[in-house]
Amino acid sequence: QVQLVESGGGLVQPGGSLRLSCAASGIIFRIYGMGWYRQAPRKERELVAIITSDGSTNYADPVKGRFTISRDNAKKMVYLQMNSLKPEDTAVYYCDADLQRWALDSRGKYWGQGTQVTVSS
Repeated sequence: QVQLVESGGGLVQPGGSLRLSCAASGIIFRIYGMGWYRQAPRKERELVAIITSDGSTNYADPVKGRFTISRDNAKKMVYLQMNSLKPEDTAVYYCDADLQRWALDSRGKYWGQGTQVTVSS
């Protein structure tokens, strides 16, 4: 069974920083892309940032220049450094991983349970 667990969310003032972490565990043969998504109240889940297994990254326009995604393949972890936070960044942040559980398994997308980020004074 595969688990993704996020941590690092919380309450921060506008202009502040937070670092989110996501740990993948369980039966995992290979992890391909990993990413962060967010969902604000009454809005659909949206992409924040993604990173491939070789470190290529892509960011949503609202977070470019403020957020940085990174990963540690050996630890099966993905991170999101969030700087210059704005109230509109308030949302539940989810990590995901595109992975195979064993060599002949098909690739599948797995999600964490989410961590709340609130930006408010």
